[in-house]
Amino acid sequence: MQVFNTITNLQSTLDDWRSKDQSIAFVPTMGGLHAGHLSLVTQASQAADKVVVSIFVNPAQFGEGEDFGDYPRTLEGDLSLLKELQVDCAFTPSIETIYPNGVHFGVEVGEIGQILCGKTRPHFFTGVVQVVGRLFDIIRPEVAVFGQKDYQQLHIIKRFSSGVKILSAPIVREKDGLAMSTRNQYLSANERKIAVQLRKTLLQLQKNELDLPAARKQLQQYFKLDYLVVLDANTLSKITNNTSKIAILCAVFLGSTRLIDNIIFNQG
Repeated sequence: MQVFNTITNLQSTLDDWRSKDQSIAFVPTMGGLHAGHLSLVTQASQAADKVVVSIFVNPAQFGEGEDFGDYPRTLEGDLSLLKELQVDCAFTPSIETIYPNGVHFGVEVGEIGQILCGKTRPHFFTGVVQVVGRLFDIIRPEVAVFGQKDYQQLHIIKRFSSGVKILSAPIVREKDGLAMSTRNQYLSANERKIAVQLRKTLLQLQKNELDLPAARKQLQQYFKLDYLVVLDANTLSKITNNTSKIAILCAVFLGSTRLIDNIIFNQG
């Protein structure tokens, strides 16, 4: 596996692959890799001849008081995992490489970025779209793979990814059902036991064992509730008679740790 931290050397290798008519799939990450990330890499390897994985903790998607400084940085271990999966190339740029003119917020995401996670993190999707666009410009992949766990993010990236085919990978879960996340390691042992209630409540809501108000009340017994909604999965708007796919979307705080999860299923 080749590892690059400069754009020039990376693009030289990418151009060599293209000269041989080899397609490129891309998986952007912030590191702290776990089995969920690795499932994205596996899917990418099935979609193209070559796989590039970036590891970059993006300051533009962290707001004041969030965990940018504390976010897990485990580069050596991450690269070892990627090497085991026979990833062709890892890109580990500095902040200055990605933002040579400084971090700015020139991307307008629109109303879709102000609902759900965007209400409490209004900066977040602007930062995501900004860094993904920058990485797409550098790497110019045919395909990119993102996880379903960040469903609103996936929805927004599809809107802003002209020229790149976006693939969605299913949520990877721990044995007890908790969606895998780099931030799960912030949870104390007791919080980790409580966290499984999130998935259990969403399943009860899907099966109509709870209605939406009852599900919200149940979650509030264990968590500080950010939101729990049931929406049209294709539009992230209210369900109508034309809705074919439903999204149950949720975000909660457990202590200082923010957890998100969702269930996407066909209507009827």
